[in-house]
Order: sequence, then structure tokens, then C-alpha cells
Amino acid sequence: MAVKIRLRRMGAAKSPFYRIVVADERASRDGRFIESIGTYDSLAKPAVVKIDEEKALAWMAKGAQPTDTVRSMFSKQGLMAKAAEAKTAKK
Repeated sequence: MAVKIRLRRMGAAKSPFYRIVVADERASRDGRFIESIGTYDSLAKPAVVKIDEEKALAWMAKGAQPTDTVRSMFSKQGLMAKAAEAKTAKK
């Protein structure tokens, strides 16, 4: 089972709000998920991203792969660098 960290769309029509979730890659975009690890509000100026860093790093250590969009959010927050450091320190 491949696990992805991706966005789940919430909110009303034409006012999207996203949750950052850990889900099986076979599940639908807004379907079942394993755990919610953050939120993303694209309508706010500037966009608001809230991520539980401990949960995100734990899931990446277990092998969860972020999607391209989530990867860019993680990079801006500095999580991808922390994940790389943890991976090299583990060896």
C-alpha cells in the first residue's frame, strides 16, 4: 500500500479550503484518509498554511510521499530539509 500526503478539498462552491491529509493513493481525492496533518487556505491573502510538523515528519519517515503541491508547501516551511536531515542522521 503506497501512502501519499496530499490535499483534500473542503468548503463551499467557489470558496475552496484544503486539508493536508495522509491517504492511500488508491482512495479518491475527497475520500477516505488515514490522518489529517494540516490545513491550507488559498483564498486568504497571503495564503495560510498550517502543518503539524511532527506528524508530517513521522509520516515521511515511514515512507509517505508528498504530492508535488504538498512538497512545495513543505519546502517553503522547511520540512523537506528537516526530513532530509533526519534521513541522513538515521544512517
